[in-house]
Amino acid sequence: MDNSSIWSGEALVIVPTYNERENLANLVRTLRSQRGDIHVLVVDDNSPDGTGAIADTLAAADTAVHVLHRAEKQGLGTAYRAGFNYGLTHGFQYLCTMDADFSHDPASLPLLIDMASTGVDLVVGSRYVPGGKVVGSTPMRRFVSRGANTLARVFLGVSIHDCTAGFRCYRRRVLETIDLDAIFSSGYSFLTEMAYYCQRAGFRVGEVPITFTNRTQGASKISKSEIYKAFYTLIRLRTGVLPWDRFVTWYHRNNSAS
Repeated sequence: MDNSSIWSGEALVIVPTYNERENLANLVRTLRSQRGDIHVLVVDDNSPDGTGAIADTLAAADTAVHVLHRAEKQGLGTAYRAGFNYGLTHGFQYLCTMDADFSHDPASLPLLIDMASTGVDLVVGSRYVPGGKVVGSTPMRRFVSRGANTLARVFLGVSIHDCTAGFRCYRRRVLETIDLDAIFSSGYSFLTEMAYYCQRAGFRVGEVPITFTNRTQGASKISKSEIYKAFYTLIRLRTGVLPWDRFVTWYHRNNSAS
């Protein structure tokens, strides 16, 4: 299903980066070679290895490559929010996210946008639907990933099989409807929280099978603390009897003050 005539020039893929100099230039060139004239937004958190400067060079050579520089490492979720705001402000209709390390195959991105163009509001590139698979990951990492997704489905009632996946396409109306500033998670848990709120709001969700390949260049950004935060997020979203709303209000107020 090639629907790129419908969405050509209207899709933006957001790529958060921190120390990705080994991957970025090749990734951006590969993305720009895909059908549909997909625009690329690099959100760089002041990478010490010079990733931001590489992004600037790529943007200078191609008007469909855009760069947001942030002063410090602030987390994946905040990078996505910054990218979404940029995409909405600049009129894009399909806002996508993916990793910078080639764990997500750029050739699969048009397939996600194709499905979104049929009216599916959130499309996830999934490892855990028929046809999806994982390559090069350790047994422990696979166990943690599978466990987190199973718990999300059981605790939160999320129908997506791979709600921790960062390879996604959102239709514009999703991001205009959901209050992004109200989402508490700033790291990888942002992905689970977005999936939960999308489904709770009644948006249509779908999945496209992908092959996830563990990074071969650079270092993984997933730490033990991110795993703990993911389980905390499940409890927070599931447990309505505790005063989470007051804590979130306090958190955002103090962050704004600082």
